Amino acid sequence: MPQATPTPRRGRPPRPRDDSAIPPALLAARDRFMTFLRIECGASPNTLAAYGRDLRDLLLFLASRRANELQAVTPRHLADHLAALKTERGLSGASVIRHLATLRAFFRFAADAAGLEQNPADALDRPTRWKKLPHVLQPRSVRALLTPAHDPPRTPVQAALALRDDAILELLYAAGIRASEAAGLTPADLHDALGVVRVVGKGNKPRLVPVGAPARAALDRYIRLGRPALLRPDARDKNRLFLSASGRPVDRVVLWQVVKRRARAAGLPDTHPHTLRHSFATHMLVGGADLRVVQELLGHADIATTQIYTHVDRSRLKQVHRKHHPRC
Repeated sequence: MPQATPTPRRGRPPRPRDDSAIPPALLAARDRFMTFLRIECGASPNTLAAYGRDLRDLLLFLASRRANELQAVTPRHLADHLAALKTERGLSGASVIRHLATLRAFFRFAADAAGLEQNPADALDRPTRWKKLPHVLQPRSVRALLTPAHDPPRTPVQAALALRDDAILELLYAAGIRASEAAGLTPADLHDALGVVRVVGKGNKPRLVPVGAPARAALDRYIRLGRPALLRPDARDKNRLFLSASGRPVDRVVLWQVVKRRARAAGLPDTHPHTLRHSFATHMLVGGADLRVVQELLGHADIATTQIYTHVDRSRLKQVHRKHHPRC
């Protein structure tokens, strides 16, 4: 990978601050790529937003270097952009690698679909990084989080929101689903007789996930006693399962707030919806579940993504070994 050499600030062109500074040819290339992701790949809105942010950073950088079309982009441009993300923006190594993955996908598409003769991203090295093990809650911490600990509600809406929050937390841990997947559920996705929930994951791929009795009971209480108090006749998308106080569907941001609020009350500050997903997967494997089964439940396309949870389990086994083996 070409090593980025700092350019003296005196001779460096100022970085544009808005999309109006991006040359039309680059904007058109970005729009074609985003259309490809949305239509051909079925990318989710969250994925599209992430690609869009990364590409905006890239194209603004290229505009500042007078690279006004894809044919003018060199490996040096890309290396300098990645270096600037770290030195000027202060992004972490993991974030820079995500940007690298975005620009690789973008230029690979341009080479295949737009006839770009030389792919400048091919000259960039493929960095390796140590994978940070996911944060996993101990079972006793999960119990503390799932134990209702809200104040006595003063209004019917507050009582309904408390039941909603209980159902959200139980479901996230019982099914191991993503926050965005939970936000997209409808009551019709719950199949209580079968004990499963129909989830639409990344790439609009549906899957059925079993749900245990505690989560089913919490969902039943919310649907019978809580959700009717949140329904509004004039609200849009009122067919969604989880609703806000105004009757609108909750999004993943609201789900994060629900988990963070209950986690703080339980003394678990570093907890978010994905922590429950991590805990679900790890506890399943510790309990003897097959890796392929956990992959299917999580909706992972590649089993390598699921294998990180085996490392979490190994680290726990090492701790147990050191604690109990007489020769350690």
